[in-house]
Amino acid sequence: MDDSALRIEYETHDGVRELIDCLVHSLEGISLDFDRWDEQYVKGPGLYVAVVTGPSVADFADPMGDNTWPTDRCRDVCLDLDTFFEAAREVAMTRDGALVVSVDGVVQDQMVRFRDVVPGELENSEETDSGYEDWMGSRHMSALDTSRRPNVISTVTLSEETGRVTIFQRGSFQTFERSELGGQWNVAGYE
Repeated sequence: MDDSALRIEYETHDGVRELIDCLVHSLEGISLDFDRWDEQYVKGPGLYVAVVTGPSVADFADPMGDNTWPTDRCRDVCLDLDTFFEAAREVAMTRDGALVVSVDGVVQDQMVRFRDVVPGELENSEETDSGYEDWMGSRHMSALDTSRRPNVISTVTLSEETGRVTIFQRGSFQTFERSELGGQWNVAGYE
């Protein structure tokens, strides 16, 4: 029997798409709320989120010490988006590492550092050598590579240097500079 017929297509699943939309909306809001991007030497909020399937990322991630998500205040992304937004804004300014969220929206306590993809680790390992853009820093390169892993549905980043929000999926990405965030609701981007 072909196992692919039984595979859940998380990439196109309505609930997972909504989860990713909630994450993107929150990161865009954090970027738009920060008004010091133009100041020299200012570090803005930065965040890296991975949406994953399966019970663990231990095979390709390491804990980031005391960098944790405040699960006592917010355990689910879409259950109360305002609470998630407030927690994410705090974490984006005070902690380092990637936030791990399961496809059902549950946020993991421990923030992590994803290990680099090694040659031969992925089915199409030749793809891991390309696709970096000049604007990408280490967070974005990691998110691009991590998005290629089989049990990672998507990664989303907020750049602490520019406020850019990028969505990575299966080694491709869609990025929005700060002036493009929020579409028609971003009055500053259309002045």
